[in-house]
Amino acid sequence: MGRPLNKNKMSGTGYHQGTEHQSSLAGNIAVTAYRPSGGSKVDSTTAYIVSQRSSRKYKIQLDDSSTGVYTLMAVAPASLANTQNEFCVQIILNDSTVAYVSRFYNNLIHYVDNAGNTGSCTYTLGAEGTDEGGGAGASAEGIKSGSVDVR
Repeated sequence: MGRPLNKNKMSGTGYHQGTEHQSSLAGNIAVTAYRPSGGSKVDSTTAYIVSQRSSRKYKIQLDDSSTGVYTLMAVAPASLANTQNEFCVQIILNDSTVAYVSRFYNNLIHYVDNAGNTGSCTYTLGAEGTDEGGGAGASAEGIKSGSVDVR
């Protein structure tokens, strides 16, 4: 699996429910959409990553406050299959391109955009509405940057 994702990007203190715990969830990587095996797609407003299980499997807290182990897929929400538990995380690149994360690393992510182009970029965690145009150009090495929503 390599090095796991740093716990400060997930809910290392456990998962919480209710409005009284919303401030303790700040900064957790948001799940854009998920689809349980045999179920319907859910465009999430509150789901987030709890912990990493393997390079592409993560334990996520769902909108109904339950948890499950889901596979990270680099596809648009409408393309999530219902043959296994799957979820996607959207990233907005610094050139305003919408892409989906295929793998998380501590300082970089690999992504696939809607046109099927793949790449790597540095990323920051930001709230919806503050992430558009997520970086001021490319980094010194020519690597793109992007912003991932948080809960």
